[in-house]
Amino acid sequence: MAREVPAVFGSVFHQDMPVLAFENGSWQEVRWQQANELSLAPGAHCLHYGSECFEGLKAFRQKNDDIVLFRPDANIARMQQSAKLLHLPVPEAEAFHAALVELVARAADEIPDAPAALYLRPTLIGTDPVIGKAGVGSSNALLYILASPVGDYFKAGAPMKLLVETEHMRCAPHMGRVKCGGNYASALPWVTKAREEYGAHQVLFCPNGDVQETGASNFALIKGDEIITKPLTDEFLHGVTRDSVLKIARDMGYQVSERNFTVSELKEAVENGAEAILTGTAAVISPVTSFVIEGKEIEVQSQERGAAIRKAITDIQYGLVEDRHGWLVKVKP
Repeated sequence: MAREVPAVFGSVFHQDMPVLAFENGSWQEVRWQQANELSLAPGAHCLHYGSECFEGLKAFRQKNDDIVLFRPDANIARMQQSAKLLHLPVPEAEAFHAALVELVARAADEIPDAPAALYLRPTLIGTDPVIGKAGVGSSNALLYILASPVGDYFKAGAPMKLLVETEHMRCAPHMGRVKCGGNYASALPWVTKAREEYGAHQVLFCPNGDVQETGASNFALIKGDEIITKPLTDEFLHGVTRDSVLKIARDMGYQVSERNFTVSELKEAVENGAEAILTGTAAVISPVTSFVIEGKEIEVQSQERGAAIRKAITDIQYGLVEDRHGWLVKVKP
């Protein structure tokens, strides 16, 4: 049975969503409600002081009609880390996992065939209705999860021009590894400017020449049989897809170097035939086609290696090869 995929990524949602509330010092039992509304006090902490974080992961319908979640425990662990750094109540892994699985089971009939998928958006928000708590974390919280059938975000051959930004940071350095809306909002002025002035699709933030990440994705350089990417620090997001790409790359025989590198090294490498990729849940890997560095556009000569690594990961997600890393969680509708 063919299942329709919305034209706009993340614009249509499954009718139900699970909600877990932290109240009176403990997490309550999950409740289910319609996904088209959410009631909050106008003074809710998240609305005034940015006490919110979120995750993004996918469930797939494989060729044999099995339904699987890809690495949910890694996303749960990252949200727990974000909650701690934002001084929010930390979700309980078991209840979080169970809610994800049940949501996917409930939405099973809406999951399109691969390469399309069901995108899941867990969101944790601080709900204390007190506007006088600017310097204190929220004691109460809600965790809710949206499910959205989405198409394949990746378009082979689509241009991906990056503007290399060396003056400004994506966000406050100590908050970089938190997946929160404030970090995305803080990057918007530079992303918007890059789009308007250079026709760039993303900004690669490289404060003082230190290559970090774009506004929405992790970044890696493929230099022959070596993959170079910044080591995990507080300054940028610890991507689940980034981790998956590095593990698969090692399986494929690449040398993975997690180290700091500069815009100068990046420029020289690209001019000498290196590839560059962005990694993230939506597209898995987006090969970079050009960079704008100091006002000059430099073409990336090949995207073949990045495309091969992407296929190795999506083959696991789609059930075409063995899941040797134990990343898939099977869901029974």
